[in-house]
Amino acid sequence: MSNPWIAVGALALVGLAIPLSMIAISSLLRPSVPEQGKRAIYESGEVPTGSTRIRFNIQYYMVALLFVVFDIETVLIFPWALIYNDAVAQHGLNSVLAPMLVFLAILIIGLGWAWRNGAVRWVKSERAEIKSEL
Repeated sequence: MSNPWIAVGALALVGLAIPLSMIAISSLLRPSVPEQGKRAIYESGEVPTGSTRIRFNIQYYMVALLFVVFDIETVLIFPWALIYNDAVAQHGLNSVLAPMLVFLAILIIGLGWAWRNGAVRWVKSERAEIKSEL
């Protein structure tokens, strides 16, 4: 009798050997032409200005999070709306409508909290203000 772990080990070795051998062979076969243009920060033909590190406005992150929250809300409400009539017929109006109203109330309270704390208010960065003055 053979041990089933031998097959798992062999598969793991093959799974590691194939990508490593492909990397090694491609590093040997690829052309290497070091140029000053390839060492530049940007390869798009633009002359780099300033630092490569740019501070992004936190508002992008906040808007993305709010989008994800309300996008998931839509994903959860849509199937509920599709089965609403059948569920009311089987379980009654209160047992079907109450959980969805609680869910929507929590989302509305969350949106109100985000609005009150300024998460949906767009604030211009200093760089944008300088560009608008020019």
